[in-house]
Amino acid sequence: MTELEIETMSHYQDFRRPQLRPDAPAKPPELELYMPATPPLAFMATVEFWVRIFRRRHHFRRLFLPLLKEDDEMLADIGFERTDIQWALNLPLKIDALKALEACRRARVCSNVK
Repeated sequence: MTELEIETMSHYQDFRRPQLRPDAPAKPPELELYMPATPPLAFMATVEFWVRIFRRRHHFRRLFLPLLKEDDEMLADIGFERTDIQWALNLPLKIDALKALEACRRARVCSNVK
């Protein structure tokens, strides 16, 4: 192995991915007047939140799983790394994987510039 390859490998091991805060359901509006048939707004907000979370993760998987079949050079041209995509696929559902991958990409670019 050349010295450049050793530096490159150690560089990837030192990279720390960004810490991200998970999303949370929005607080439902406070109604001034409750009717007898008022739906449970907190429950509806929670269901809407989880449906949005599952759709977002499904969309991410649909976009990025085919990229894992590509070679590393192709991924580098796009600006992603295979390990970053695999990391984003294993994030908890409450964390937006696309935003996490973009933050990881920006952090990697900033660390390469310095």
